[in-house]
Amino acid sequence: MNNPDSGQHSHARPEAVSGTVIGLDIGGTKTRGVRFENGTPVRDENAGSSNVQNVSREQAAANLAELFGKIGGGHVDQVYAGAGGIDTDQDAQALADLIAPHAPGARITVVHDSRLLLAAGGASTGVAVIAGTGSAAWGRNDAGEEARAGGWGYLLGDEGSGYWLGREAVRHSLRRMNQGLEPDRLSRALLESVGVDEPGKLIALFHSPDTGRRYWAQQARLVVEAADAGDETCRALVDQAGGDLADLAEQAIRQLGLDGPVILGSGLGMNVRRLQEAFKAKLAEGGITDVRILQQDPVFGVPRLVAEQRP
Repeated sequence: MNNPDSGQHSHARPEAVSGTVIGLDIGGTKTRGVRFENGTPVRDENAGSSNVQNVSREQAAANLAELFGKIGGGHVDQVYAGAGGIDTDQDAQALADLIAPHAPGARITVVHDSRLLLAAGGASTGVAVIAGTGSAAWGRNDAGEEARAGGWGYLLGDEGSGYWLGREAVRHSLRRMNQGLEPDRLSRALLESVGVDEPGKLIALFHSPDTGRRYWAQQARLVVEAADAGDETCRALVDQAGGDLADLAEQAIRQLGLDGPVILGSGLGMNVRRLQEAFKAKLAEGGITDVRILQQDPVFGVPRLVAEQRP
């Protein structure tokens, strides 16, 4: 059996990486795979999600097979995978077992995907904040201590995430309906996007098995677009998202006794300027000023993480 590594690190330099490494960034919608030869990316491919919290084990296995068909082949020294929902050793082992048949003899490491984000931001210590379909913060200090905040999933948390913004758009539209108000800009955009003609129909659609957290997370763009166009309700929602994400970062950073860096990444985090500014402003209130927006996708943090591993 291929055991997922515990994730302990030394301070080797990333450029020390040699051999063939496959890095995986496993999200709720897709799996990104990059093949590195001596630290240099040579293949970059996508397949569907292989996160068993989002798809069946059979579908996850099929998507991994498709991806390895594109980037595998020949000898692979190591597979380093980051995925959401890796909260226990058992979670890591379950994913490692799915990967193992595609990389015989390879060392397999499975970690929470926020660890990739920190490394991609060029840091070995600090706090990484994921702001995508879901949200979470993870950090590590020089003593090797780790801290997590959030990442509880959409039913329990995920504040500041794409799903949270999409759900808030639905709630906003339903509140206006209850108050006897006509649909406003956001409500009209939401109704058009999801294909219903009045707000009351959002209730059944939201609870339908045909929609899920990824579907509603995709509606976050409507909130962002309306905020950019000056809609005050949407501006407030985006600002709240940034503030909630900053709270996650601050919880992790205080646990670790750090003052930075904090690295913000994933779809919303890397692309929504208003959210970024709210995030930075809230952290600055607490004296945290070393805040960085991720400039490359998390999977490119894999060579650094491999180099920092203990043998």
